[in-house]
Amino acid sequence: MLAQKRRARRINRELAKVYPYAHAELDFRNPFELLVATVLSAQTTDVTVNQVTPVLFARYPDARSMAEAPMEELETLIKPTGFFRAKTRSLLALSTRLVDEYDGVVPGRLEDLVTLPGVGRKTANVVLGNAFGIPGITVDTHFGRLARRFGWTTSDDPVKVESDVAELFEPRDWTMLSHRVVFHGRRVCHAKRPACGACAVADWCPSYGMGEKDPQKAAKLLKYELAPGNEELLARLQAETHRAAEIRMESQKRPQ
Repeated sequence: MLAQKRRARRINRELAKVYPYAHAELDFRNPFELLVATVLSAQTTDVTVNQVTPVLFARYPDARSMAEAPMEELETLIKPTGFFRAKTRSLLALSTRLVDEYDGVVPGRLEDLVTLPGVGRKTANVVLGNAFGIPGITVDTHFGRLARRFGWTTSDDPVKVESDVAELFEPRDWTMLSHRVVFHGRRVCHAKRPACGACAVADWCPSYGMGEKDPQKAAKLLKYELAPGNEELLARLQAETHRAAEIRMESQKRPQ
């Protein structure tokens, strides 16, 4: 266990060097916006959600207004995110519960958040860690995949993954660890063909070799700001980590 913990923390330190600009990739200004955006992010990309939410929140900026939204209008606004009928039902029920039981305010406790319609532990931890500053491990598909590849867990169950990983790290590291691992999963350690030969944590990864080991071929598999041709974007993110979310938004508005 001690060796596993040391290796896990070494991987976290290396990922911190690679992604000093890691952040929540859903755009939000308050806990309610993050809660709604996270519910919308199921089975779609953060980019799509970020394209939908500005208009959505301009129309329905808080739980009270969203609870009274016409179902058809809400469905139309969020349709690009997919599964829009089920998500609309969740948002209406979620907003109504917030108004009825929490005076329209998003609660800052895990045990309260997970009782809200459409909100599980993953969504609750996203909100707690990023809107309230309360440490949480967010186990999405990327985090779960990498946690298993890194040898941090053998489980496919998100709750068990969260528990296993929590034993390896101090609570103060949980939120940023989640961001870094997800960033790495989206950019380097892909589901089908990880770029092992271009991976900063290859020396400590027990799964090294399951992907492309040749450095030049692996480099071509990198995505987003790490992809070949995006050197200028990467340099900006590294130089202005405090503006990373803003820079990312700008880069997504135009072809790279």
